[in-house]
Amino acid sequence: MQNKITQDLMELHLGGMAEQWEAIQMLGKRQDVSLKDGIQMLIQAEKERRSASKTARLIKRAKFRYNATIEEIVFDSARGKDKDRIMQLASCEYIRQGVSVLITGPSGVGKSFLATALGYQACLAGRKVLYINMHKLLEQIQLARVEGTIITFFEKTAESDLLIIDDYGMKILEGQQLLDFMELIEDRHGRKSTIISSQLPVDNWYEVLAKNATIADAILDRMVKTSYRYELKGESMRK
Repeated sequence: MQNKITQDLMELHLGGMAEQWEAIQMLGKRQDVSLKDGIQMLIQAEKERRSASKTARLIKRAKFRYNATIEEIVFDSARGKDKDRIMQLASCEYIRQGVSVLITGPSGVGKSFLATALGYQACLAGRKVLYINMHKLLEQIQLARVEGTIITFFEKTAESDLLIIDDYGMKILEGQQLLDFMELIEDRHGRKSTIISSQLPVDNWYEVLAKNATIADAILDRMVKTSYRYELKGESMRK
């Protein structure tokens, strides 16, 4: 009978309940478990299993380049990693508000690590996250145009609650690239959050887009005006 119940639960895709049922049987040999307590234990086990499975799927789909969590961040106000400010972001309230986050600083100070940790935290909160390097983003957009799937590409990107663009500013955008980047930012502005990391100070971002002053002004107005800004400092942590 015990094995039959476990088998039936597994066939119904209730793996969490099946595992907890087995545990209850072992527990029942040592002490009595009421019907109410037993049902509550089964339901809680299934909820926790499904939550863990969902989080694992979100993390996999995010395609993070690094493994990083909020708990691993070494807070240091002198290096621009103020604990209170970062923990405010860890609440993911900025995602609900559709506000962007800009992280700047020299190479090796932990920009990508911080961005990834915030992305991981968003996954834990059940948010859809997409992490991508700026160079690869431009390559994917170009490929989507060649394959005639550019509309689908922008729609899927816009669906992400949080888009993390790493290494912004490594090359000047011009022509179609500039227009495509404008469309991507416009789709998310005020609706979905974007984290952008860059070695360039925000004051120099105009130079990356200045081939078209009108579009550059429009992009920066949407990226910078209402964003949270973090300027990381100090020597490279890779040393």
